[in-house]
Amino acid sequence: MTGSGLPGPGAVGRIICGACVAAAGVIAVAPQPTSVLWQASIILSEWGHWLAVLALLLLPGWRRSRTDAAGALAAGLGILLLLSPVVRARALNATLPAALDSAFGPPPASAPTVQPPRPAPLVLADLLFGVSSDDVVVDEHVYAVVENEQLTLDLYRPAFAAGTLPVVIAIHGGGWVGGGKRDLPELYEYLASRGYVVASIAYRLAPRWRFPAAQEDVTAAIRYVQDLAHTHSLDPRRIALLGRSAGAQIAVLAAYTASDPAIRGVVSYYGPFALRWGYDNPARPGVVDSSGLLETYLGGPPSTHGEQYYAAEPSRFVTPESPPTLFIQGLRDEHVSPFHAEFVSSRLIDAGVRHAVVRMPWATHACDYAFSGPCGQVSTYAVERFLGAVLHGAAASPP
Repeated sequence: MTGSGLPGPGAVGRIICGACVAAAGVIAVAPQPTSVLWQASIILSEWGHWLAVLALLLLPGWRRSRTDAAGALAAGLGILLLLSPVVRARALNATLPAALDSAFGPPPASAPTVQPPRPAPLVLADLLFGVSSDDVVVDEHVYAVVENEQLTLDLYRPAFAAGTLPVVIAIHGGGWVGGGKRDLPELYEYLASRGYVVASIAYRLAPRWRFPAAQEDVTAAIRYVQDLAHTHSLDPRRIALLGRSAGAQIAVLAAYTASDPAIRGVVSYYGPFALRWGYDNPARPGVVDSSGLLETYLGGPPSTHGEQYYAAEPSRFVTPESPPTLFIQGLRDEHVSPFHAEFVSSRLIDAGVRHAVVRMPWATHACDYAFSGPCGQVSTYAVERFLGAVLHGAAASPP
């Protein structure tokens, strides 16, 4: 304390910094009411461990005054909150491998890869040094032309690989109205370096192109990639679909309606599926106008466009022959409620279809933006195990 009895500038600075760290911790773990705070929560929940380490500098000297103690206490609380995603992700190391093996069977040890698979859902060293990928070859292809509009895809391949490789068709998010095929490419580079051919596709967007234009584009992209079998060393009989957000709705619907034995599995990253329910139970308007996006994509509200909502809901097309499905879902997703994944899961249970829901309590929408963060690591581990099982293992055989 200063001679006047007031806290010194150092103590005041400590309490301000401590309060900021505590606020950052709350943003990292709590659902957010606005788009800006949601974006901040992605950064703080997936990279907040760096801030937590820096905040440790606020703890020494807490006994000097009550103000110092209050600042250190606030910083300590923020540190615990910022580290909680790492702790929760680390807990999945004990349960997720067995859960995935139970759902899909273990991937074969002989699966052709350029690099070994991830050893655990969360590797602490990768939080600091990142997740590595070997060099891959990426080239662009025009897979279709619709009304003079070229539809393209980026093809990711390992620089060095032997034999014919299985294929992953990746479908970007963006609320059916935006996004692009080069969004979040780290996963595609990672999978290509592990022995997959990944085709990340562009597709026609609303409002100019409404449902089912995107579904038609996925079908065209699958056929185009299959035609590359002899020139690009890929296996046209082993395909998985993967989509993020709106792209997950497109991917899962395509997988369930294709009746194509070549589609061996489908992955959803936080996809919306119960579309009529979602229209009546929208996200917070400060985060995203989810009902407005549905109207743009499907042409109007369910009251006037009920048939389009019905036709776009993947759960309506679940049968015992539906391909194995992996859902990646954050439990505090501000854009897409976890109910959507559970809704489809209940139909898959009734039909006896192999599937798993990877629930991440700390994670929000687009949490895999930080590829080496807790969500990025856990989701990549789950996807790699899933693809190994359905494209290489015993589960790869068509039903």
